[in-house]
Amino acid sequence: MNRLLLLALSIYLSSATSKADVKSWPQWRGPDASGHAFEGKFPAEWSANKNLIWKTSLPGRGHSSAVHENGLIWITTALETPASEKEKQERLKANDGLSTVTVLSEVSLRALQVEPKTGKILQNIEVIRKKQPQWVHHLNSYASPSPVIEANRLYLHFGAYGNACLDSSSGEIIWKNTQKELWVMHENGPGSSPIIFENLLIFHLDGSDKQSVVALYKDTGKIAWQTKRSGKMKENPQLQKSYSTPIVETLNGQPVLISCGADWVYGYNPRNGAELWKINYGVLGFSNVARPIIGHGMFYISTCFMKAEIHAYRYQGLEKPELAWKMIKGAPKMPSPILVGKQLYVINDGGILTCVNAISGDLIWRERIGGEFSASPIYANGLLYFSNRDGKTIVIKPGKELNVIAENTIDGTAHMASITPFQNSFLLRSEEGLYRIGKK
Repeated sequence: MNRLLLLALSIYLSSATSKADVKSWPQWRGPDASGHAFEGKFPAEWSANKNLIWKTSLPGRGHSSAVHENGLIWITTALETPASEKEKQERLKANDGLSTVTVLSEVSLRALQVEPKTGKILQNIEVIRKKQPQWVHHLNSYASPSPVIEANRLYLHFGAYGNACLDSSSGEIIWKNTQKELWVMHENGPGSSPIIFENLLIFHLDGSDKQSVVALYKDTGKIAWQTKRSGKMKENPQLQKSYSTPIVETLNGQPVLISCGADWVYGYNPRNGAELWKINYGVLGFSNVARPIIGHGMFYISTCFMKAEIHAYRYQGLEKPELAWKMIKGAPKMPSPILVGKQLYVINDGGILTCVNAISGDLIWRERIGGEFSASPIYANGLLYFSNRDGKTIVIKPGKELNVIAENTIDGTAHMASITPFQNSFLLRSEEGLYRIGKK
């Protein structure tokens, strides 16, 4: 009898662990970076008085999305000490880029653990402190890259300011890497989120001065490889920077890191950083933010600034991917596209939502849904969720025509971070704080 009970308990725990793993959200845009949520009963409607489980005020400011594993929720933030007007004017004499920037005297880069039932901040850990940090664009923050959580480890990337690994239970800092070799001039602040591949933490460092892709050993934080961008770019340094996040996909039986930089999309061997191929956009493309997505034997990217285009590249059976089709109207500079079946949905920064056939690129419909957008959409419960800078989340049902299900506002402040599914709820970050949206 005891043996039977132990066997039953073992099977139950194994099943519970499997389900917990399936329902984790370890990185920006989810386990496979598709933006597709796991199965759950997610809300379609919410407000300050409806389907709100809790709200918590987060110290500081940030645009990163929350990640979670085994019930542990983490998010990053930056405590900002503004520069005096005199210091600001003096430092901005060296600014060759945009004037719409925030200048600080000091920044404290932090990791926050949030209790899932109440929203209480359990841990507030300073990871890196920097005096006179680079300025950031007013649409960006010092804590925009989302962390990665895996196997009781939280991996943090703050762009040129450094990287760190924490124990996701205790909050202990296991390692930090702030090497000068990993310093670049972002111009508009850090934006690229890191990813995990096998034993490596991989991220982009595409500044106006230097551009490379970097891998650190995730157990020590030491550099495993660093590969410089090889594609010829425009002479103006402001047109050489990028903020995109890479994705690893198996192409013809081999893992390939698909990586968007200024003017080029690259394919690298993620194990050693060797460049496998590169493809020029054919148009000016820089300050890339949107992340590539995969489907139907193709990958889809946005060229981003200045006039964005969506490019679809076919790779199955090919030594080097080939352009299958492109969309030159209504493409995003910041939000990532999302696939639902054979339909590709693209929200651009100005609030125009486009649906095209993902295989042929043929237009199905294009409608304005309003607002300005930076966050990337998610797909959950058969619905698409688009959050904008006006603090509104527009919910639509995918199909052959625009079908708006709901328009939800919680506090009226900008949603710059992408929504994170958690159990049967959403973790929604606004400029006011972090909300858990769902039924109590």
